[in-house]
Amino acid sequence: MAGKPNRGIAPTPRAAKPPGSSKAGRSQQSIPPAVANRMARRIAVATGVPSVLGMATFVASYLLVSRSVLDIPPAVTLVTSGGFFLLGVLGLSYGVLSASWEDAPGSLLGFEQIGVNVGRLRNSFKRPSTGG
Repeated sequence: MAGKPNRGIAPTPRAAKPPGSSKAGRSQQSIPPAVANRMARRIAVATGVPSVLGMATFVASYLLVSRSVLDIPPAVTLVTSGGFFLLGVLGLSYGVLSASWEDAPGSLLGFEQIGVNVGRLRNSFKRPSTGG
């Protein structure tokens, strides 16, 4: 079998690097580690607190109803916990958009960064369509 030629089977080429995968291209397009850490902290707080409150709503409602302290309708429990979980989802966007992309960490809440980052987000969508 060693003497038989390989018919119809092409040798497998080595994996080529995709265009734009150089270190210079990657560093310009990726999120700097300091900014990513800022985003992660903000997301953890902005989604974590409402999510914990959403789960605590069920526990508190159960305790209040089972001990006959209050008669809470199940719909109120569901709407309240749903509201907290919705705040958690909004916290994802807030965490990303309120993080400063500068060397300085920015303010505690980062409200001034939201407009700047929304502008950057819009420009990133406009850039491919303007190229020709």
